[in-house]
Amino acid sequence: MSYTIDLHGKAALVTGAGRGIGQAIALALAQAGADIAVAELKEELAADTVAQVTALGRSAKAYAVDVSDFTAVHTMLDMVHKDFGHLDIVVNNAGITKDTLLVRMGEEDWDAVLRINLKGAFNCTHGAAKIMMKQRSGRIVNIASIIGLIGNAGQANYAASKAGLIGLTKSAAKELASRGININAIAPGFIQTRMTDVLTDELKQAMLNLIPQKTLGLPADVANAAVFLCSDLSNYITGQVLVVDGGMVM
Repeated sequence: MSYTIDLHGKAALVTGAGRGIGQAIALALAQAGADIAVAELKEELAADTVAQVTALGRSAKAYAVDVSDFTAVHTMLDMVHKDFGHLDIVVNNAGITKDTLLVRMGEEDWDAVLRINLKGAFNCTHGAAKIMMKQRSGRIVNIASIIGLIGNAGQANYAASKAGLIGLTKSAAKELASRGININAIAPGFIQTRMTDVLTDELKQAMLNLIPQKTLGLPADVANAAVFLCSDLSNYITGQVLVVDGGMVM
């Protein structure tokens, strides 16, 4: 058996791939040989990722879509399928936060986070599943969070969306396993992104004190896990949550 990850001939859609973790995943999949459909709210947000994927010698195309819009997502998926000829991998990464304490949280903030983080993943999974069922093969990876496993003060909406995403992952995995479709989730911990860059040194130290490895993760750490779950090395893995957090949640 070969232990080399080779995704040549695969077409992958990554939502929210214009920067951060989503961009890292798109580039890692491209480095493994996949062609990449870059989905973002606005096409210009995807330009940098498309350019970097193209520089790696892979095909790439940007798609502007609001993942919370059921009809728009299905139209986008049809376009991806037509443009690439097949759809082998979907990474549901698009997500937002609107943090505040529960008693101060407005209905709009609750709805917005659930709409993007959870409904968006449902929309993409729903549309992709129909394509993958005909192929009798496919990989879907949902980017959840350790907050969906343990909760966090000030993030009731985010925690609920990510816990729901884990439930969606497990249920969809059971439904689609017999069709050759593997569905798994990744739960990142504290990852070094632009969101964490603006934190004070005191807050960063408080975060590090919770992590046995005493370091923040990198987007590449999440991307490496995604590539594994999208490869043949994970053929017998479905419905699982892979935690990438430096040992914070055990």
